[in-house]
Amino acid sequence: MKHTISAALAVSICAFGVAAQAQTLADRAEASNMRLVGYNDLQGRSAYQPIVHQQGDRFIAYIGHHAGRHLNPMTGVEEGNGTSIVDVTDPANPVYLHHLIGSDLLGDRSEAQMVRACTGDDLPNGEAGAHYLLRAVGRQGHEVWDVTTPEDPELIALIEQGNNLVDTHKNWWECDTGIAYLVSGVEDWATRRMTQVYDLSNPAEPRFIRNFGLPGQQPGDPRQEEMGGYDLHGPIAVGDRIYFGYGTFIDGVIQIVDRERLLNGNPAVADPFEPTDENLEYPVITTMYTGPRLGAHTAFPVLGMEVEEFADNTEGTTRDMLLVIGESLRNECRENRQM
Repeated sequence: MKHTISAALAVSICAFGVAAQAQTLADRAEASNMRLVGYNDLQGRSAYQPIVHQQGDRFIAYIGHHAGRHLNPMTGVEEGNGTSIVDVTDPANPVYLHHLIGSDLLGDRSEAQMVRACTGDDLPNGEAGAHYLLRAVGRQGHEVWDVTTPEDPELIALIEQGNNLVDTHKNWWECDTGIAYLVSGVEDWATRRMTQVYDLSNPAEPRFIRNFGLPGQQPGDPRQEEMGGYDLHGPIAVGDRIYFGYGTFIDGVIQIVDRERLLNGNPAVADPFEPTDENLEYPVITTMYTGPRLGAHTAFPVLGMEVEEFADNTEGTTRDMLLVIGESLRNECRENRQM
């Protein structure tokens, strides 16, 4: 009997010790090469994409928000979610400067998830000393703001094409050239998201260059029903290549495009930018369909990577790689796993 009691007591103590250790581990923050130094609640708005942009001797964070409405304590007014502007020059003491409303016309669906920023000194036709913000707003258009004074942004350009854009999303803006690859759903195209190329070298005067998508998505094409499900999440431009990822969590497509050919169009035809199969295929270097169970949310180039196993080679010691990531959209294993 004594042995039984002792064993039970030992098991109890052991179990308590393991539970206590597990609790301690669960409560402890895990980090590698970083630590938390500051915090801001962003007025309770759900954040999607943040960037940090240097403006003189200040560092300003621009944070895109998911859909919703929250009280702005600075104005005392409930505002549709848009963009939070926060001074993080002192990261231990971030200062909330301004909430840039998304679209109050959309009520609880107001949002402005994606943000990009460039300086006027970098843009070919920008104003010296100025700073500009590009954002996708309300899933119905794109806006360019002068944020030289981040406490008081000024709208300088609106790209909405007569309210015919839908599901605007993750843009890419080349600050050295001003070329912007805007993700939009365009009227009469099959997909809810594709690419619109604009020249924003002068941010106040956007110049449309072309629409671009997968062959079969263009207006009037008989393959629209088949090709409509391949929607673009966002492009990444590096050097003379643009990397596109279509299909967030299923039906992925990876596309690598020659930048100059995309911007200049097909010289062999009268209208180099007309959305025909020939013109849409002209700038494409490669297209790969991943299959129905793998998305291509992001196609991220990692170039010039040194490979340890190749270190002794006389040539070919580096490799250019493309990381393709799918996004899980449903919790609790209610979809195929992204690999």
